[in-house]
Amino acid sequence: MMALPGGRHLDPTPLPGQRLHLMQVDSVQRWMEDLKFMTECECMCVLQAKPISLEEDTQGDVILAGGPGPGDPLQLLLKRGWVISTELRRIGQKLAQDRWARVHSMSVRLTCHARSMVSEYSALSRGASQEMNQVEKLLMEKCSELSAVTERCLQVENENVLKSMKACVSETLSTLGQHFGQLLELALTQEVQALVRKIDSSDNIYITESTTGNLFSLTQEGAPLCRIIAKVDGVLCLADILTDDSHSEATRAEAAAVVAQVTSPHLSFTQHLSSFLESMEEIVTALVKLCQEASSGEVFLLASAALANITFFDTMACEMLLQLNAIRVLLEACSDKQRVDTPYTRDQIVTILANMSVLEQCASDIIQENGIQLIMGMLSEKPRSGAPAEVAACERVQQKAAVTLARLSRDSDVAREAVRLNCMSRLIELCRSPSERNSSDAVLVACLAALRRLAGVCPEGLQDSDFQQLVQPRLVDSFLLCSNMEESFV
Repeated sequence: MMALPGGRHLDPTPLPGQRLHLMQVDSVQRWMEDLKFMTECECMCVLQAKPISLEEDTQGDVILAGGPGPGDPLQLLLKRGWVISTELRRIGQKLAQDRWARVHSMSVRLTCHARSMVSEYSALSRGASQEMNQVEKLLMEKCSELSAVTERCLQVENENVLKSMKACVSETLSTLGQHFGQLLELALTQEVQALVRKIDSSDNIYITESTTGNLFSLTQEGAPLCRIIAKVDGVLCLADILTDDSHSEATRAEAAAVVAQVTSPHLSFTQHLSSFLESMEEIVTALVKLCQEASSGEVFLLASAALANITFFDTMACEMLLQLNAIRVLLEACSDKQRVDTPYTRDQIVTILANMSVLEQCASDIIQENGIQLIMGMLSEKPRSGAPAEVAACERVQQKAAVTLARLSRDSDVAREAVRLNCMSRLIELCRSPSERNSSDAVLVACLAALRRLAGVCPEGLQDSDFQQLVQPRLVDSFLLCSNMEESFV
């Protein structure tokens, strides 16, 4: 997990099943690469940073030996950055415990890692900017200051003096972390810009495919890398790939995966995506086509996930999808087991339907394509295994299906069709039986809202007890009643 400015971290946010076969890495090979993190560091680190005494917490030290591989500045930054951020976190922990010997030895080792990252990246990079040079200088000055002040702390015995020095060390450590994060972001931005320029300028299909794969790999490193890709307009360079049929389906799917990651609604940097609006129509059109022509479930998942995220990003996308007959494309795909056979994919489809259902004209299209029956089926989504990810996906499908039904039921024709298909009975079952919704409160609230919307149009479809308990009271009272229900197994 890598720290960046403002306390952000590189947490992986992969979509289930999204890595294509050409992106897979052999597990043994990956393990052998990671062994580099567990070996000894430079001579200075061995001589100065390792205490003679055997403390029980020294065995977990993370020390990097050698570089991550020749000629790969991005991997150098990611791996060195991971080690340095880990050391910063551990120094903070030891400082809180007043383990001054460990704080000092780890500070010396941190200086070694920082100096190695700076020198190795300088040897590989295309030249550092003036801003990067300034931040490098500040970083190394703070590293030296941290080593010096922690060494002085080893000489101090007076607790009051040590307490005041502890505050100084903490402040120095915090400033050092900020400089490190700033330098890392500047360097990563420079390398991502180089990748984007390479995609834009290349006429070689194989180079374009390989570079797109590299860009996709970066999105797997987490939100900060996605933000950097968005900041340098990395999404725009993918529009040409998505709309160019000369590229393989796998490459277009990887381009869709990058779009899906960078436009994720869970990320908080949409201000960097303003230029994305310029190419949104081309991208949405290409993604709908990719969904329609997908030869596998994985390709359909990536394309539909990108579409789902874009519908969160801008409501104009929903209007575009209506014009492109996307509802028909998505609902037809639901009957094709080769393309749609997992709750993860149905989660993307129902997300798109839920976001499109805010448009009034969406209702007639869904009725025309027998969409209510498919939404009814999604209310009965069940996991094939007990895997937590699959269970969570099923809960999302049920919740969003109920939300979609509630929104569409503003149209009386939709509401009557839903009642005819016994949707009310299924909603009542989900409300009253915790096991049917995996005890999910989110599913319960969505089902109560949908049931109340349908009851407003067709109240005769409810028994008196259901009306008195699930519709008539305040929503919060019905929620508390249903969430506290105990199932009898007698």
